[in-house]
Amino acid sequence: MFLTDAVGAHHRPDLNARIVSLVPSITELLCDLGLADRLVGRTGFCIHPAALVAGIPKVGGTKDVNVDKIRRLAPTHLVVNIDENTRPMVEALAAFVPHIVVTHPLAPRDNLDLARLMGALFGADEAARAWCALFEAEYAALRALPNKAPRTLVYCIWQDPWMSVSKDTYIARMMAEIGWSAAPMPDPARYPRFDWNAELIARIDGVLLSSEPYRFTAANAEALARQIGKPVYLIDGGMMSWYGSRSLAALHYLRQIADGALEM
Repeated sequence: MFLTDAVGAHHRPDLNARIVSLVPSITELLCDLGLADRLVGRTGFCIHPAALVAGIPKVGGTKDVNVDKIRRLAPTHLVVNIDENTRPMVEALAAFVPHIVVTHPLAPRDNLDLARLMGALFGADEAARAWCALFEAEYAALRALPNKAPRTLVYCIWQDPWMSVSKDTYIARMMAEIGWSAAPMPDPARYPRFDWNAELIARIDGVLLSSEPYRFTAANAEALARQIGKPVYLIDGGMMSWYGSRSLAALHYLRQIADGALEM
């Protein structure tokens, strides 16, 4: 799902746009669509592709930016995401940035709309079409694999406190592409806190420890496996949570897991 005040029924692409992106994965996508020269600001977490973003000024983090610095950059467009950025911060920036592009991809195939949106906004339709063709090819290859037995897993993004993901997240829908189900939690939040208990452990097949935002290690996995008596695996959090450009590699990553090329 995507919401933006920058695209209307008769929208014409802005070939002179000055873009500040507060979403690392979309910064990467904009660069891959040939739009790096339109980017005038990025967060400190927008680090890919390194060679292209090195010369783009940093404006802070995804949830705490330097408003005055962004004002001086005079952007015409601000790209944000519902999960990544806070509403009060975006509202403060909307006071002087003409166009706010709000994104909220919730499933792998939302990446097609995301690429098309960026292409339509900034005059990169041809590049977006080429990217979408690559995505469709990777997606078709993944879907062509035989169905695997379903597994219920706790996908952990943090500890102290322990935090997981709900079914209403991009990560959970990535998991679902290969038959994995995110274990439901009593906490209704999209990223629920939880405690390990006998009831939870009894209804899961294993645990996935993500490499981000918390950098879980093999030692964490070994310790937790001993504690709960269930298989615990490390998983590349970037592949599971970064939409945009990274989704091409992510679909291939899921395919490797599903066909056994990566041991999980």
